[in-house]
Amino acid sequence: MGVTAHVLAIDAGNSKTDVAVVTADGDVLATARGGGFRPPAVGLDTAMDDLAATLARALTAAELTSVTHVSACLANADFPAEEEQLAAALRARARGATVTVRNDTFAILRAGVTEPRGVAVVCGAGINCVGMRPDGRTARFPALGRVSGDWGGGWGLSEEALWHASRAEDGRGASTALSRALPAHFGLPSVYALVEALHLEHIPPLRRHELTPVLFATAAGGDATALAIVQRQAEEVVAMAVVALTRLDLLSEETPVLLGGGVLAAQHPQLNDHIARLLTDRAPKAVPQVVTSRPVLGAALLGLDHVGAREAAQERVRAHYGV
Repeated sequence: MGVTAHVLAIDAGNSKTDVAVVTADGDVLATARGGGFRPPAVGLDTAMDDLAATLARALTAAELTSVTHVSACLANADFPAEEEQLAAALRARARGATVTVRNDTFAILRAGVTEPRGVAVVCGAGINCVGMRPDGRTARFPALGRVSGDWGGGWGLSEEALWHASRAEDGRGASTALSRALPAHFGLPSVYALVEALHLEHIPPLRRHELTPVLFATAAGGDATALAIVQRQAEEVVAMAVVALTRLDLLSEETPVLLGGGVLAAQHPQLNDHIARLLTDRAPKAVPQVVTSRPVLGAALLGLDHVGAREAAQERVRAHYGV
């Protein structure tokens, strides 16, 4: 292996795509950014064509026509069959001698560890968890929402907050400050008015995620209902982490547990401190830490792992991304 080996690293999420061309010595030759990667919404061919355009810009900037390996961490790659399908589609477009596709949660995990060993829980719009060992063993969940047993994430938390606020306002549930705080965020007088505005799309549906920070602020103010929702999110995060650690036989070893995604990266004390306490009880050797590094770094490190790059190369690419 020499400097002629190159990795094309891809982190493609639902909202944006980051690409980097990295040498086997860890030098970042070029980067590019594109739009979100959403095959379920736009179709596989359209999503792949859009992705290929972003890849082409990075390769052109790096003055390359092909690479040794493509390391792609993609949203919506939730099952091995989907990874295989996406790898085949990418292989036809990415101009790499070899192609590996993983779920994008693996990028966050690898970005936060010095070797491919640990567990990551990502809590953004949804929630997911993966784990890996250097021998190639992995642990993962389908992470398709309630149908696959998941609870929470920013979208789920906003819905839960609305559920409790609605019931408090009409008398079906216990009183909570959420019934005042949630509509007030949008300048509305009641939860009824908020539900109506969301239903009729007078408030765009995507703005519902704005209710999650309101939930945390209400919990910080001491509201029992809001705090119970936040604590349940902590329980779910720890449950996933402990299962992944158990599957990988890592419960008895000091192991990093990476916390990523917007909800966890915000480091709300009511959430992250409770996660740390629960991990101390259930996985005493787990070492929780918040990851804020750009996930494309993780995709690049996974690619360097694949081509057998030296540790110095990994340190160089980490330095490029300020880690």
